[in-house]
Amino acid sequence: MKLPIVGGACLALAVLLGCGAPLSPAQLPVERAQLTYAPNVPPPLTRKTPAIIEVHLEATETEGALGPGERYFFWGFNGQVPGPMIRARVGDTLAVHVTNAAAEMPHNIDFHAVTGPGGGATVLTVSPGETAVGYFLLRHPGLFVYHCAAPPVPDHIANGMYGLILAEPKEGLPTVDREFYVLQSEFYTTTHDEIALKTYDRTQGVAEHPRYVVFNGKVGSLLGEGALKANVGEAVRIYFGNGGPNLISSFHIIGEIFDRVYREASLTSPPATDVQTTLVPPGGATIVDFGVEVPGTYTLVDHAIFRLEKGAVGYLQVAGEENPHIFTGDPAKFCPGCEVHP
Repeated sequence: MKLPIVGGACLALAVLLGCGAPLSPAQLPVERAQLTYAPNVPPPLTRKTPAIIEVHLEATETEGALGPGERYFFWGFNGQVPGPMIRARVGDTLAVHVTNAAAEMPHNIDFHAVTGPGGGATVLTVSPGETAVGYFLLRHPGLFVYHCAAPPVPDHIANGMYGLILAEPKEGLPTVDREFYVLQSEFYTTTHDEIALKTYDRTQGVAEHPRYVVFNGKVGSLLGEGALKANVGEAVRIYFGNGGPNLISSFHIIGEIFDRVYREASLTSPPATDVQTTLVPPGGATIVDFGVEVPGTYTLVDHAIFRLEKGAVGYLQVAGEENPHIFTGDPAKFCPGCEVHP
């Protein structure tokens, strides 16, 4: 595959690799990004050298489920809200292909992981029926939000155009057993109860009064068959983003303490340990790691707790043997044969 040489990117790659001369993109392997949709996460990377990562995203405008018995006309990427998760490595170059399959609006993508005007939006703006390509070197490790930044920017974000991209550090991340992609966001809709297909209400957006606050694009996405699943003894990692557009998230899992929190999704700062609740601003992200030692159902919430009633709730279901030394309501299980005082 022949790609145009991008001088700045080549020089930066040479610095990252410790080479004396700039590398041509023709010298780098090309990989098609393995995109996944929430709550699924692309598999960890095994390679230790940079590559060109081909990413294909399509701006779409589609109808889908939002609340109980209610539907909404979403703007999204690849027909999904949130858009796919992208996994790459510091030193990789994204080759982003954006196609606008929408019927009405221009769209683009602002990658918070990208250095340059508009986070790439200036070269990725496409009208209906058009395709654009941009090349972007990933210079900083972390978990980053991407979103549409076509004007009016708040409308595009409020209607569902966001996702996450992980830029792994060169040494990779600590190994865990389970990884999940969870993104919180708000929807500002009309409130006519007799109309099942809700539409965007910009007035409510400006007032910051969402009808719904949800995980992964709709009420109940992480309930029932959509609940996250793990086993006792496993290490779990959640890549958590906040698409906003307005509200700060107080991310908490009822019955768990985060062993490690990569605050603001920085992978170069030491992680915080033993954290109960972590703040995630709109347009921001975090990574939390924790072990699961006791079976049962754990509840994911935004601890601005009335948002439970707007949809910000999900379940992590943990299967396995009981651990009465850590958690039990039965004195006989806590200490078999002991005299346990009431």
